[in-house]
Amino acid sequence: MMSSENRLHFSASCSKRFCRAVSIALYIASGAFPSWAGDDVPVISRQISDFRLGSSETKFGSLEFLGGLEMVSSRALFGSLSSIRFRQDQKHFVVVLDTGQWLTGSIERDVKGRLSGLSDVEITPMKNSAGRSFEGKGHMDAEGLALDGDRILVSFEQDHRVDVYPDPGFADSGAIATLPILIPRKMLSDNRGIETITVAPASSPLRGGVVIVSERGLDNDGNRLAAILSGPLKGRFSVERDGSFDITDGAFLPNGDLLLLERRFNMAEGIGMRLRRIRGADIRPGAVVGGDLLLEGNFNSQIDNMEGLDAFQAADGTTHIILVSDDNHSILQRNLMLEFRLSEEAAWAAPNSQKRN
Repeated sequence: MMSSENRLHFSASCSKRFCRAVSIALYIASGAFPSWAGDDVPVISRQISDFRLGSSETKFGSLEFLGGLEMVSSRALFGSLSSIRFRQDQKHFVVVLDTGQWLTGSIERDVKGRLSGLSDVEITPMKNSAGRSFEGKGHMDAEGLALDGDRILVSFEQDHRVDVYPDPGFADSGAIATLPILIPRKMLSDNRGIETITVAPASSPLRGGVVIVSERGLDNDGNRLAAILSGPLKGRFSVERDGSFDITDGAFLPNGDLLLLERRFNMAEGIGMRLRRIRGADIRPGAVVGGDLLLEGNFNSQIDNMEGLDAFQAADGTTHIILVSDDNHSILQRNLMLEFRLSEEAAWAAPNSQKRN
């Protein structure tokens, strides 16, 4: 999540309800179309056609921008998207909100296959191991999410932990187990904890191992703390810290390479987003991994507080990457969903790649 000192605040005289109502009116006036959801969660979406402001360029190295959405809702709980994972049908998704909520739904596409809206959106309070849900972030500040067979793994910061939920049934259940995180909690600050949790392909050297990466928990050399929580290579490793970017999410490609999403926000440099690819063969206990830069965005790009990332194989066999942002429930920030295509077909060439439910 974004630290309190870096958040953008709006005037106290403008209530959230009023501001969101104004936003929805502006969306409708601009030609945006509504996507009405289950459980009375209306989401209004406006399509984004260009990633670079004022430019129709779509190719950025090995990535091709396919389109995106800017989303608002009259429901106060909508927003604060921390992590997203897609089901095997590449349509339905599960999201965790850092306010301690599950958000589920599906994406809609137009006749050209571009993202056009959300449907069947539901928001449900998360429950801890005692079956309790909480208002606020102290106990249920959910930041990372992973689908792992018949269970869902969620990483929390402030109260640093990884909880396990049954799948199906996660929305109605409390946590059924907690995984050891292998990183001393004293090395994780309250607001810079475990932002990333993801599961490696069964065919990779990690053999389906669960991997976590901290936002800004640092080792003795100033690199980000990370760990492999299960599998034959169980142990801690580190991710190189480069400049003022912090890691906010990650996802494995079926060949075992790890994609990491990074976010920057400070008054000196402004807002920024970066996507890196780390070779799966480099991830092992004791290693310090760096990776290759795939994409970078700043004020001239359609980005915000980018927090969530997932990758899936489309019907044509190509890799699609979807990013989402966390608006911190601020009228000055936006809920975005951006979609890219990775041009390297080899990314999905690994045999026996793990499939998620």
